Amino acid sequence: MIDSEVLKKEAEKYISFEKNKERKIAYLTFNRPDRLNATSAGMRLVYADLVYKANIDDDIKVLVIRGAGDHFGAGGDLPEQAEMHSGSDEDVSMLHEFEIDDPDVKYPPKGSFRFLHGLTDHYAKARAGNRPLQEFKKISIVEAKGYCYGWHFYQAADADLLISSDDALFGHPSFRYAGWGPRLWTWIETMGLRKFQEMLFTGRPFTAQEMDKCNFINSVVPRDRLEEETQKYALACSRSRPTDVVQVQKTFLEIYKQYRGEYMGSQLTGFVEGMLPMMKNDRQEDVQLGEDVFGKGLNNVVKDLDMDYPPEWRLSRSNRRKP
Repeated sequence: MIDSEVLKKEAEKYISFEKNKERKIAYLTFNRPDRLNATSAGMRLVYADLVYKANIDDDIKVLVIRGAGDHFGAGGDLPEQAEMHSGSDEDVSMLHEFEIDDPDVKYPPKGSFRFLHGLTDHYAKARAGNRPLQEFKKISIVEAKGYCYGWHFYQAADADLLISSDDALFGHPSFRYAGWGPRLWTWIETMGLRKFQEMLFTGRPFTAQEMDKCNFINSVVPRDRLEEETQKYALACSRSRPTDVVQVQKTFLEIYKQYRGEYMGSQLTGFVEGMLPMMKNDRQEDVQLGEDVFGKGLNNVVKDLDMDYPPEWRLSRSNRRKP
């Protein structure tokens, strides 16, 4: 049995958190650059805890979320989920994702709808670390650069403000390997239906310039000006109306988002994701998440499929430079 508290303790070294009490600005930084800041289950849980605490902390009015190194982040740590997507009949417990460490609790068996849907439905909750910014009553700013994929793409869409370097790429690898992700509804709302359909059906990443055109981004600047631009926005927000006013503003916006179906969208996508085991390939060479991908070597499968796309539509920067 995997201990969730151990996972969280190990993950703390990959997330730094600091705050400037005088300016009421906090900085949450994903610090796992050697893995492109990919988030483990423990990191997602720590992240959810930090956002939850920042929501109450009176020393914080603005939360800046960023990544160390060259990228904001490449999404979730996919190899960690290999057993969940495996076609093997051997039961796997995902209790650690729920922070349940009680040995007397039995996780639903493989072959049941609840095995996968219980987890994907959990991903619709703020506590799981996928959508805590939707319940955050302060001002959140994401600083995007390099890869902004998968789970990190969720945070970019959920943040109040998004500041991006001009070399950033946005998208979700899951569109190629599963067909959906937990935040479909929010992406439609932020990108617009037509452009999101293009991202969903082609599986291609969008550049910062493209995302700016569809009003997903607040400001696009060269990489060497990114930190300065983010700080400009953070300081302006910290100097504006009092935190009490911000809480009223955010409550109004949250009501509007729920009227537009934000949480319902998360629940619906969780249901759709739970149907993944029923999806059948059209051809033998089709690729989807499962034991075949991990058996062949995830990096090899991802690279081979990426190279089937036009250079400017590839997810990997190095592959985009190849003919």
